[in-house]
Amino acid sequence: MHMFDEILGLPAHPLIIHAAVVFTPLLVLLGIAYVVLPRFRGKLDWALVVVAVAAPLAVFSARQSGEALEARLFKGQIPPPVLEHSSFANPLLFSTIGLGVVALVLVFLTRPHREPGTAPVGSARAVSLVLSVATVVLALVVAYYVFRAGDSGARAVWAY
Repeated sequence: MHMFDEILGLPAHPLIIHAAVVFTPLLVLLGIAYVVLPRFRGKLDWALVVVAVAAPLAVFSARQSGEALEARLFKGQIPPPVLEHSSFANPLLFSTIGLGVVALVLVFLTRPHREPGTAPVGSARAVSLVLSVATVVLALVVAYYVFRAGDSGARAVWAY
């Protein structure tokens, strides 16, 4: 039996995806908010750190449980809607990991600069700007893939 196959006798995937459905969009929203609302960073940083770790773990678990469910149900004869759905797993996972890492680095680098009069200067400001742009771009990529994965998964399940 696969580690991600069952939870209390139920298929794990429909249960685990709820964590990905909550944490991944939350990572997107908090990442963008952290960038565009710098005066609220002190209130957002702890939540962003938590979801920057939780979202990739949730997506990884969803992918693994999806592969286990696919193997159990289809035994190599995977219907096209399920193939389409599973094709979003790796791009979603890798982009979520990327966003999580960039968000963690951004929080780490901007945290000491929150006190009045201690704003980053020179190269620190440039790095902060690059990380801010990367956060927003990755957040949009993650939003796209989480939507596509969720939509195609719902269509694969409810089309039958």
